[in-house]
Amino acid sequence: MKEYTFTTSIQKEGKWYVAYCVELSVASQGKTIAEAKKNLKEAVELYLEATPARELPKHPIIGKLNIVHV
Repeated sequence: MKEYTFTTSIQKEGKWYVAYCVELSVASQGKTIAEAKKNLKEAVELYLEATPARELPKHPIIGKLNIVHV
């Protein structure tokens, strides 16, 4: 058994909260933040069950991009 830590993002889109796992490109949603997190955790667990550890992506470099929009 191996423990993983992934980067997540949650944004409100309409009536839903959309949760996204950056490293795995896995997403889920919920009516609340807590529900979106719970659903994302379940989706990531299912993804990991189906993906051999050797095929998991390496951690990306996470940063910020600043853009001035006119």
